[in-house]
Amino acid sequence: MCVSKKVGRIAQSLTLEITAKAKKMKAEGISIIGFGAGEPDFNTPEFIIDSAKKALDIGFTKYTPASGMVELKKAICEKFSKENNLNYDPAQIVVSSGAKSSLYHAICAIVDDGDEVILPSPYWLTYPELIALAGGECVYVQTLKENEYKMTAKQFEDAITDKTKCLILNSPNNPTGAVYTKEELVEIAKVCEKHKIYVISDEIYEKLVYDGEVHYSIAEHSDFMKEHTIVVNGMSKTYSMTGWRIGYLAAPLNIAKAISSMQSHTTSNPCSIAQYASVSALTDPKGKEFVDYMQKVFDERRRLMVEKLSKMKKITYIEPKGAFYVFVNVSSLYGKAFEGTIIDGSLKFADCALKNGIAVIPGVAFGNDECIRISYAISKEDITVGLDRLADFIEKIN
Repeated sequence: MCVSKKVGRIAQSLTLEITAKAKKMKAEGISIIGFGAGEPDFNTPEFIIDSAKKALDIGFTKYTPASGMVELKKAICEKFSKENNLNYDPAQIVVSSGAKSSLYHAICAIVDDGDEVILPSPYWLTYPELIALAGGECVYVQTLKENEYKMTAKQFEDAITDKTKCLILNSPNNPTGAVYTKEELVEIAKVCEKHKIYVISDEIYEKLVYDGEVHYSIAEHSDFMKEHTIVVNGMSKTYSMTGWRIGYLAAPLNIAKAISSMQSHTTSNPCSIAQYASVSALTDPKGKEFVDYMQKVFDERRRLMVEKLSKMKKITYIEPKGAFYVFVNVSSLYGKAFEGTIIDGSLKFADCALKNGIAVIPGVAFGNDECIRISYAISKEDITVGLDRLADFIEKIN
């Protein structure tokens, strides 16, 4: 049986590939520090778990509306109003089985075959695959380390053609940890208004910002931008609910209705129990307490990681202002050897690093082969041991 051309073109996740290798080595008794974590290492708060138990106890185990239960939509609207200065009606909210599902439905809703989607690089590795599945064409904008890997308004405008349909913007950014300032987003918004470009704004890491940075949604800029932006968010990173699979989006009414109709035929409604618990996460004051605590812990780990990286020679990086990743440039080591193996790129660097007891994610997966991504969603103890191993590994490359 033949696989369809669309599906056949989808690349295997390098993140999962490296993670699988690390798990296999651990199973063989080899000590590995994994820097690949893409999720908070905190358990879901107890009050959210208790809410899920209540949903089970009261029999809240049936179908909900395909686009999500009304109570959760109202809670999401309240969140947008209080935290993002964005006013939506519940009919403009679609709750999905994770933010990845929200992103895919959003792309499908506005991208036709052959439409171009502008994607700043480095990018989260799933974006190009979702765009390809929707029949779109990626137009990559190579950002610069000197600008903290953030796309400028000029770079954006230079990439626009008569086929451009939308821009995918991710701030705080995975994999770089970069956070776009309000001023930077205002300039990008002006280009969108000039050329009538849609934006899919992935704001899943919005609560994880540091050093006084303030998250700003491009949809806040103007009525035009609000009507031309699909804001994507979810419960995973904010409330450490990755396995609960609740994402959501806010969109213009016609787009939200189209996505709701599509979702009714693909995944149908997201898990009723997880939705019920998400209402508690968004409305109970304990939710903010947890988020503030988690952000504080991540910031401490970030500072520790940056301090240790600053002492290493032969690498460079930008200090992340958001999310929980550092994007480290290791290209000065390319062409050199580790135990007889020539390191010719980030994938070979990651493979060799495993031999030194550390799992890192190659930057080629994110569109930048000069770098690796390391996560501080692990304990301080593991960060310390792992970065000591990284420093030792780098010294062995010659």
